[in-house]
Formats: sequence, C-alpha cells, structure tokens
Amino acid sequence: MSLHTWGLYVATIFVVCAIPGPNMLLMMTHGARYGMRPTTATMAGCLMSLMLMLAVSVAGLGVLLKAWPTTFDALRLIGAAYLIWLGVKAWRAPASEVAAAQVDASADAAGKRIPARGALLRNGFLVGSSNPKAILFSAALLPQFIDASQPTLPQFAVLVATTAVMEVSWYAVYAGCGTRIGAKLRSSSVAKAFNRLTGGVFVGFGAIMGLMRH
Repeated sequence: MSLHTWGLYVATIFVVCAIPGPNMLLMMTHGARYGMRPTTATMAGCLMSLMLMLAVSVAGLGVLLKAWPTTFDALRLIGAAYLIWLGVKAWRAPASEVAAAQVDASADAAGKRIPARGALLRNGFLVGSSNPKAILFSAALLPQFIDASQPTLPQFAVLVATTAVMEVSWYAVYAGCGTRIGAKLRSSSVAKAFNRLTGGVFVGFGAIMGLMRH
C-alpha cells in the first residue's frame, strides 16, 4: 500500500467516522450524563464491536452474511429493536436521575447513580453491534485500498489500526461535546428535554434500520 493510498483511506474514514449515528449519539449522551471518565468504558465497548466487525469482514464472512438474507434480516431487526428499546428507556428516564448523575459526575465521584463500567462497556458494545450493515460496508470498503500485489495481512492491519484511531478520536469529540452541555442537565426541565430528544433519535435510528433493506 502506497502512502498516497493510505492518505485517501484516512480522508475517507475521517468523514465516515464523523457522520452522526447511534455510536456517536451514545457517546454524547453518556458524556452529558456521566462525564468523560466513565464514558471511556462506553468507548471501549463500541471499539470492541467495531474491531469484531472488521475482523469478520476481513475473514470474508460479510459475503456469506449478504448471501443469507434471512440471517442478515434477523440481525438487522434485533439491532433495530435494541435501539428502539434504548430510545424508549431514555425517553421514560426520570429527569431527576439524569440531573443527579451529572452532579455526581461533575464532582468526580463514584456516585451510586453512575452505572458500573461493565454496564457502560456492555451498552457500548451492544449499540456498536446493532447494525450488521457495518459488516457489509467494511467488506466493501477495505478491499478498495488493498494492493493485491503486496501481502494483504499487513495492509489490513494498517487499515484496521487507522480506523480504530479515527473512530476513538471522534468518540472523544462527541463525548467531550456531551460533557460541555452536561452541566445544563442539572435543571430538571432541561434534563427531561434531553431525555426526550436522545430517546426520540434512538427510536428513529431503530425505525430506519428496521425498514431498510440490503
């Protein structure tokens, strides 16, 4: 792989990772509710799911998934249902709990209202894994930047590492934006509006995923 090809991939993945989606919304939501440090566990969960999807794509299983539409549709509907459930949960969350969690986070306390890091990691992994289209997208994107005349494994390693760095960087940006608005969530009315907005967006993501076809 030439430096020029790698540069093109960096530019491409920069834009792809920047596009708001369920992962980035989750980072902003957790950053606003719990602060940056607890949200690193959410980042780790989403990154784990991304690395798993890239590994599946590199192994060529994305082609098999596309060849088995029933399996693909089952995974897609499960992912859509999870996002909708997450949205309903956020919508119905008491505003007082969000405000209290932000107070604990801003005090840098291990407050009882902040979920355990394992729960945040699991939440990140499930949201990151909710869209099986990412596997097909990876299977279609990565090979475009591979030089078939050179060993493929080192090239895949470079592309996967580049993707991980870019993705985590955008996680941090979105989570940082969330922490900047987090202080406003101490107001119950603002926290309630935040719950409704993020819950509605998650439901929207789930509905779109459920209706889309590959």
